[in-house]
Amino acid sequence: MITTSSTPVVPLVAPRDISIEEIETELSQIWQSYTSDEEGTSAAKASTYSLIVYEPDGTQQLLAAKGFYTGPVDGIAGPRTEAAIKAAQKAYEIEVTGKSSAELLQELARRNDNSQESQYSPDSEGAGVADAIVSTNPGRIVTLCPMLGEDTGVQVRVSAYCPVQKSSKNTLVCCEYVNLVGTANALERVGGMIAELLLGDLPKFLWWKATPAPDYHLFKRLVDRCDVVIFDSSSFHEPETDLLAVSALLEQKINLADLNWRRLASWQELTAAAFDPPERRAFIYEVDRVTIDYEKGNPAQALMFLGWLASRLDWTPVGYELEGGDYDLRRIKLTSNRQQQIEVELAGIPVADTGDIAGDLISLKLSSTNLQADCCTVLCSQTTGCMRMEASGGAQACYIQQVAPLQDQKTEELLSQQLRRYAKEMLYQESMKVTERILNL
Repeated sequence: MITTSSTPVVPLVAPRDISIEEIETELSQIWQSYTSDEEGTSAAKASTYSLIVYEPDGTQQLLAAKGFYTGPVDGIAGPRTEAAIKAAQKAYEIEVTGKSSAELLQELARRNDNSQESQYSPDSEGAGVADAIVSTNPGRIVTLCPMLGEDTGVQVRVSAYCPVQKSSKNTLVCCEYVNLVGTANALERVGGMIAELLLGDLPKFLWWKATPAPDYHLFKRLVDRCDVVIFDSSSFHEPETDLLAVSALLEQKINLADLNWRRLASWQELTAAAFDPPERRAFIYEVDRVTIDYEKGNPAQALMFLGWLASRLDWTPVGYELEGGDYDLRRIKLTSNRQQQIEVELAGIPVADTGDIAGDLISLKLSSTNLQADCCTVLCSQTTGCMRMEASGGAQACYIQQVAPLQDQKTEELLSQQLRRYAKEMLYQESMKVTERILNL
């Protein structure tokens, strides 16, 4: 797990604007021109992996242009970027949230005077978690920033960032950054050259920070060249439709990694652990009532968790009804291999203080109409979630467990973990097959 005490990174050389044809030459010159400093520390580029980041937001790029952000434009919205956003919001007299918004992006794009903004260098106070990705997993990061406006080609900036090591003399293993900015059409025209920036036979990752777009030529070109396509379903605007698009890509044997799936790990582990005791083990097959609560707005986690549970217990989806209402209720019916009928309720709970991740699970209840079965299980992420599940009544005594919040569920830390694995995850694929069947009913 990566913590905020990780070593920060600093630029080896000042970022340089070049033409796209000069990228490899310029990167080579960075390493050829760098010599050991007076303390005997030298630097070398990392030859471990390549990561292409498709960043349609453009927040870092605009913050950097206005002087709020001086870190690497890598698409990783860690504490460094959050600190820069807060400073910009203060300067423009916008509500200070630390999160990008349409209002902030409009202000950044509209203002041409850098005199006020240049007083700031706030991103240093946020160095830590995002920098830890470079410190722990140095490689080559190519960031694509599609921007609106006139198509004037692709602007390129290259840089190298290294972790600060003051305690000992050694060779710093540094991360190469290539930042490409242009319209979507401009980036698509140079798609072949982008693919050529990937390092040899080393692992190749594509972090697509949007809904996977199988019909987008650039997406298809990059997918063909990468070992793993990383995305985050918590950002999906149309979760059900977008999850079906993901399933279609899985059927094409594309290796996909959903960071939002990783956030379900503790829920899956605690659900399995609840039935580990020998006296409860057989009763898992008596479960025929399931209630899953999540933060209203994005049911992706809830649907994937149900897909996982159904795939483990060999349940077959037979009915799906979107009831709606204040809780955006979804009612799903399944049958077991013993012809047992299972009823599931997914409820989007309106919460006043939403978390950073849209649609996080709040609570889960497994129970049975067989009152002799010791299978009632309640998991919850907070006290109110437990209280709601307990208040739902029932004659059975329930096993209750609270799911502790995990810091490594943040996007930048999940990404860092993902960069260490590139094998296909069969459990995710099996679970998504069931989720697809549910959504197609």
